[in-house]
Amino acid sequence: MSAEATLRIMDRAHKEMTKLPRADQGAVYEFMNRFRANPRDPELYLQLAGAGSELLSARVDKAHRALLLAVGERDYLLVAVKHRDEVSDALARHAYRVNRVTGGIEVIDLAPVVKPEPDAVPLFQAFTDMQLVELGVAEPLLPQIRALTKAEQLSELLARAPQLTTDVLFALADGTSYEDVKEQITTPVQAEDAVDPDDLAAAVNSPATQVFSDDEALQAVLGESFEQWQVFLHPTQRRLAEKPTSGPTRVGGGPGTGKTIVALHRVAHLVRQLPAGADKPILLTTFNRNLAADLRTRLIALGGQELTARVDIVNIDKLASRVVSEAKIGAGRRIVDDNRVPELWQTFLMETGEKDWDADFLYAEWTQIILGQVLNSRSDYFRARRPNRGRSLTRGERDQVWQLTERFTNWLDGQGMWTWRQVAERAARLEMDRAARSDAAAEESSGSLLRHRYRHVVVDEAQDLSAAHWKMLRAMVPAGPDDMFLAGDTHQRIYDNHVTLGSLGINIRGRSTRLTLSYRTTRQILAAALEVMSGEVYDDLNGGEENLAGYRSLLRGDQPVFRGAATWAQELDLIADQVKAWGSPVDGSMAICLPTRELATDLTARLQENGLAVTEIGPDGPKGAGGVHIGTMHRFKGLEYQRMVIAGVSHGLIPRLMIDRYRATDPKRYERERQKDRSLLFVAATRARDELAVFWHGTPSPFLTSRLVQQQMSAEPSARSGIDREAL
Repeated sequence: MSAEATLRIMDRAHKEMTKLPRADQGAVYEFMNRFRANPRDPELYLQLAGAGSELLSARVDKAHRALLLAVGERDYLLVAVKHRDEVSDALARHAYRVNRVTGGIEVIDLAPVVKPEPDAVPLFQAFTDMQLVELGVAEPLLPQIRALTKAEQLSELLARAPQLTTDVLFALADGTSYEDVKEQITTPVQAEDAVDPDDLAAAVNSPATQVFSDDEALQAVLGESFEQWQVFLHPTQRRLAEKPTSGPTRVGGGPGTGKTIVALHRVAHLVRQLPAGADKPILLTTFNRNLAADLRTRLIALGGQELTARVDIVNIDKLASRVVSEAKIGAGRRIVDDNRVPELWQTFLMETGEKDWDADFLYAEWTQIILGQVLNSRSDYFRARRPNRGRSLTRGERDQVWQLTERFTNWLDGQGMWTWRQVAERAARLEMDRAARSDAAAEESSGSLLRHRYRHVVVDEAQDLSAAHWKMLRAMVPAGPDDMFLAGDTHQRIYDNHVTLGSLGINIRGRSTRLTLSYRTTRQILAAALEVMSGEVYDDLNGGEENLAGYRSLLRGDQPVFRGAATWAQELDLIADQVKAWGSPVDGSMAICLPTRELATDLTARLQENGLAVTEIGPDGPKGAGGVHIGTMHRFKGLEYQRMVIAGVSHGLIPRLMIDRYRATDPKRYERERQKDRSLLFVAATRARDELAVFWHGTPSPFLTSRLVQQQMSAEPSARSGIDREAL
């Protein structure tokens, strides 16, 4: 008996199957089982689909036909499932070609978009056919592309074009240069080896060909237990998730570009390379507790409990606390929240009568330099660099600061307290000592004695970790291939942690990639969010600058709503009216974020008076599923909603009024705090998928430019989505 045939299912066919009635989906699955067992089963009627066609046709049931592409000996690709009356049209309309750039198989819709207009100016006349092909545009579409003269025509074409063609043409039409498109869009998905456009066997195995390859994934999709993102990645994302690396690697990109998705797929890929065992040699960490919980939920959905069992998923402070607890350090002390530490410094200075130093300055120097850099002695502090600290210090002043921090630490000990920053510093020191002992033991035994905690470390929201966190992580994993994988965006840094990874032993130079296509939010919301960020300069975690050039979305929707009120009470009315206009949510698809807990409490009471269910966003995420989700801006990191309200965007709240005291005394501190608040607003705005409303009372925040403040758009929801014709 001959071996079973291989049958893979193309993304396009999967989408067609999910639209079929449940009974018909079952018929398709039954067909697949029979086809694998024997493609020549007489009841399947496998034959050429039509004269001159490269496709084969097979019978699914009385009404439906499967269209297949033979890619090798007993190796087939299911490319479409059609009603029998639609087969002829499908054969005439679609072509299946290997993209010369990616090496993947693409489905190309050849239906004409528009009749040529001889007197009109072509949209892409500035680019030659060769340039377009080099960028990855599907060659069979070139005649149609040359005929395009209007944005509406381009929108219609892109709605049916392959992914890379869509990305390239959209960016070119948006004014992006040929060179930038090649660097940002084409090069990241380019095949490593030369592409043979006639080699279908190689093409079907290319990461750029999106296919199902096993029954388990197929059953999951037919059972609707997976979201599509959990099965398929954009070719750029898949390459990042699965590509072997020679050392620490970073993936950047704006909100919604899929950094977290790539990190999760990276974890799943690394787990699948592990030898069998019951240990947890892979660490997946992030800053917040609620984000860590969300990562666990997503990874279980992606890979299942068995895969997730090989991964240690924990937020970074809990990991540091675990390290010091294992060393039996800090027993009996309570850890105080970092937000309270400036007050503790103030109390300490008052009790000791110290008047020469400012509490805020000492707090920042202690946390960012002494603890952040894990400085063990006064001499270490004398030699330490103090980037972004503004005020320079003489040797004598450094000596005074060191003595004060030692006294403050002893004072905290006497109070039975220590801080999360202290915990991170102590954990880093313990892990660095552990790594040094392991290296010495390995050298003495002349072997590769591995005593690090992990084989691989994957970090999400990398921009929020402190230098001490990074030193701890660096010591937890041996340096080498696939050791560290970092996902983050410094534009979303909402904590005061500025680091240069290279100085901490984490060299990402030459191994950094930036994602630019947002899958979350509409182009209109994205434009407003980018307006909030105008004029700011952000670092790239390694001493250089980062920008959002090329950051874009292919989705369209309504313009965001921007409205102000005279008082907070009147703003509450605006918010309540907006929630009413959107309709009462029952599935947690609507959220409202505010700058302070007090405002959140007021709003919660108001909505509950109106009979609306409300769910609080706590440290571990939403405390329920339904109703309107409400919380402070920090709580929404990593979350997303169909409809989003940002309230209280007023002068004195965003940015905080209290940071004005640094303007004259510590200008660099002032700029850092201001940038942090701007990032917080940017993060909040980019949580919205379809609709966004921004409200304020009194004077609007200076981060809302005059153009945004003047927008008084209708808040009626739109059901439209697709390519943004108007913006083109």
